[in-house]
Amino acid sequence: MSKAMLIVNPSSGKEEALDYVEEIESILKDKGYVVSTVQTEKELDATKYCVEACKDEFGLVVSLGGDGTLNETINGMVDQEHRPKLAIIPLGTVNDFARALNLPLDPKQAVATLRSDRTKKVDVGTFNDRFFVNIVAVGAIAEATSEVTTDQKTKFGPLAYLMEGAKTLASTNAYPLRIEHDDKVWEGESFLFLAALTKSTAGFEKLSPEAKVNDGVLHCYVVKEVGMIRMASIITSVLRGQLKEDKDVEYFKAEKIRVSSSEKLHTNVDGEEGGSLPVEMEVWPRHIEVIISEDGSE
Repeated sequence: MSKAMLIVNPSSGKEEALDYVEEIESILKDKGYVVSTVQTEKELDATKYCVEACKDEFGLVVSLGGDGTLNETINGMVDQEHRPKLAIIPLGTVNDFARALNLPLDPKQAVATLRSDRTKKVDVGTFNDRFFVNIVAVGAIAEATSEVTTDQKTKFGPLAYLMEGAKTLASTNAYPLRIEHDDKVWEGESFLFLAALTKSTAGFEKLSPEAKVNDGVLHCYVVKEVGMIRMASIITSVLRGQLKEDKDVEYFKAEKIRVSSSEKLHTNVDGEEGGSLPVEMEVWPRHIEVIISEDGSE
């Protein structure tokens, strides 16, 4: 019989994650799995558990938690010789990767997805020596959004990121960036650089509407040095899904990127602090297999 590991973050979903464990275990057993359930207690526990599941050749790993738990789980999987299928029960405030895959955001409906036999192979991005599945942001705004608290996300949802970013824009200058992408180079002053793997970022599903979870490229946006009035227009473009059409935004697609600056700039990786420049990114196409809804379009 195949083995399944259920990785539970007990503090997720307003501390309701444990309420779904019994039903998940029942569904997985009905599917023929021998189930091992583990709970995270501290940072990187999900990564450790997932590495163990890969080494023991589990057939399935289920992430029951928010984006942080999912990111840790994926970081424990992607560079292993054996990679189990991945199932996602999103209990976070934003749940970008689940949105990109058109997975149900309602926990009960997401649990029911475990009965599905449908899967999709999706891209993973490398970020120096770590991995990501949604987006990398570079600049002062990236640093500010890393500081969005759990309380802010719970109260304001995706708007918490926009509010924090807007406050930073009001007091921030542009920074020098050098972006080497495939065989090209972009250099100039920029407020913000984004490299997106999926269409959903900070809960906004139109930031990069052309991005697919398995198209093998990073969708990149350089927001140039502009005044506050033009920046308000760019934010409107984000909300409308028209960012790449804005005249003060440079858009390109790339498989490999190196970003550097003469100043110390911070990054945000899948909503978490990612360290300082320089960084190198690369797409690993269709690298992990995720269970999706039987009727999902992604």
